[in-house]
Amino acid sequence: MDFPLFPQWPDELDANCSGLLLLLRDPLPDSWGPPLLDPQGPYCNATTDQIGTCWPRSAAGAYVERPCPEFFNGIKYNTTRNAYRECMGNGTWASRINYSQCEPILDDKRKYDVHYKIALIINYLGHCASMGALLAAFLLFLGLRSIRCLRNIIHWNLITTFILRNILWFLLQLIDHTVHENNEAWCRCITTIFNYFVVTNFFWMFVEGCYLHTAIVMTYSTDKLRKWVFLFIGWFIPCPIIIAWAIGKLYYEDEQCWFGKEPGNYVDYIYQGPVILVLLINFVFLFNIVRILMTKLRASTTSETMQYRKAVKATLVLLPLLGITYMLFFVNPGDDDVSQVVFIYFNSFLQSFQGFFVSVFYCFLNGEVRAAVRKRWRRWQDHHALRVRVARAMSIPTSPTRISFHSIKQTATV
Repeated sequence: MDFPLFPQWPDELDANCSGLLLLLRDPLPDSWGPPLLDPQGPYCNATTDQIGTCWPRSAAGAYVERPCPEFFNGIKYNTTRNAYRECMGNGTWASRINYSQCEPILDDKRKYDVHYKIALIINYLGHCASMGALLAAFLLFLGLRSIRCLRNIIHWNLITTFILRNILWFLLQLIDHTVHENNEAWCRCITTIFNYFVVTNFFWMFVEGCYLHTAIVMTYSTDKLRKWVFLFIGWFIPCPIIIAWAIGKLYYEDEQCWFGKEPGNYVDYIYQGPVILVLLINFVFLFNIVRILMTKLRASTTSETMQYRKAVKATLVLLPLLGITYMLFFVNPGDDDVSQVVFIYFNSFLQSFQGFFVSVFYCFLNGEVRAAVRKRWRRWQDHHALRVRVARAMSIPTSPTRISFHSIKQTATV
C-alpha cells in the first residue's frame, strides 16, 4: 500500500514536540512546501515515541519520515538515515515504527571486538615465541666467542633491539585504561622508550644493508670497517629523532600516553619519516647487492662469498618482511568487513613474530653459528666421555691382597 510521504520538518522544529505544536498554531511560510495537513480532515497529533523521536502533527494517511536518533542506549546512529511511521486514516499513529534504516555507527574496537581479542592472543603468543627465540639467539652470540666478527656483532645488536622492544611491549600491555586516560608521566616515558627501540630496529636493519653493500658492491675490505661507526648509526642516531618526536608530542598531542595519533596531526612522522627513508635506502642497497652477486660472484665458491650470499638471502627475506609490517600502518585496508578482519590478523601476526623471524634467519640458520655449536657440542661430549671413563676407573674396587703386593713392590724398589 502506497502512502503519501510526509515531508521532513526543518531543523528548527526538531527540538521538541511541544515547540512543534506551538509553531503549528501559526501559518507556515510557503517556502516550507505544501500544506502539512487538511484542516477539514482527520489528523494525528504530535507525539514522542519511546525512543524520543518527535512525530509532528500529520494528515491522515501520511507516511512520515524523521531522522534517526543520534544516540540511543549509548550507541551513536547515522542521522542521515530516516525512520518511518504511518498516520492511519482514523487519525491515530501506527503502533509499529520502521527503524530498519537506522544503522549504528560503531567504532572499530566495538565492531570487531571479537577479532581484536583474538588478535591480542596472537600478539601475546607471537611476542612470547619471539622472546624465547631472541634470548636463545642472544645467549648463543654471547657464548660463542669464536664467531664474534663484525658481521655477527651486527646481528647480535639487531637481536638485542628486538629483545628490548619486546620487553617494552609487555610493559605497555600492563598500563590500564585509567593511567592511559590520565596521561601519566611514567606512561609517556615507556611509550617514548618503546618507540626508540622501534626506530633502532630499522636502523640496525639499515646497518645490515650498509655492511653488505660496503663489502660486496664497493668491494671494501671488512677488516677496515670500524665497529664504532655502526654502533653510532644503530644506537645514537635514533636518539635525537625520538627526542624531537617527544617534544612535538608534549606541545601538540600531549594525551593518552602519547600512544596513537589524532587525524590531521603529523607529529608521529618525525620518527616515521626517517624509518621510511632508511627502508628505501636499504631497498636500493639490496638491489645493487643482488645485481653484483648475479654477475661478478656467480662463479665464485670461496667461503667468504658463500657467507655473503647467505647473509643476503636472510636480508632479502627479512627486509621486505619488516618493511611490509611497518607500511601497513599507512595503508587503508578498506571499509568492507573482510578487509578489516584480514588486516587485523595479518598485522598482528607479522608484528608479533618479527623477533622470531630475526632469530631464525640471523642465528639459527647461520652457518657459522651452527658449525660453532656443533664444535662446542662435540668438545663437551669428548670431555664428558673422558670424565665418565675416569670415574669408572676410580670406582673399581681394590682387594687387600693387591694393595699389599703393590706396597711390597714399592718397598722392595726403595
